[in-house]
This record gives sequence, structure tokens and C-alpha cells, in this order.
Amino acid sequence: MSIIIISLSIINIFFFKMRTGKVKFFNEEKGYGFITDDQTGNDIFVHATGLNGSELQEGFRVSYVEEEGRKGKVAAQVEVIED
Repeated sequence: MSIIIISLSIINIFFFKMRTGKVKFFNEEKGYGFITDDQTGNDIFVHATGLNGSELQEGFRVSYVEEEGRKGKVAAQVEVIED
């Protein structure tokens, strides 16, 4: 089962240009936070609507797709990466 999950993750990284990062801050009550991108070091906004059923906490490693939001780049399809 883990082989299938790993394979799907690799497909997502290449096909959908998945990025990885670390949750810098996430306020569950307000439903938003920021992820620091591993490659660029830049912070990207994440809203609760962009989570794929994941619950975020500070320090979690995540994968995501960068999309254009109303006020700039936002993280979408956010999933926690299990180490």
C-alpha cells in the first residue's frame, strides 16, 4: 500500500508541479496560515479551503500546488507529508 502512495506522490510532484514546504503558522479558528516553501524560502498563504482533509499544525511538512488567488499566490491541494 505504501508503494502506491509513494508512486502517486511522485506523479503529483511531476504532473501537477507539487511543491513542498513547512507550515510556518496556521490558525485553525480563523482558517488560514502560511507555508514556507522548501525551494524558495518564500511564504505562501494557505486557507482552510485549500486543505485536502488535512489538519495543519506549525512545523508540519506538506506538499501543495501553487495557484493564483484573489490577492496573489495561494497554496491548494495541501497534504501533510508523513516522515
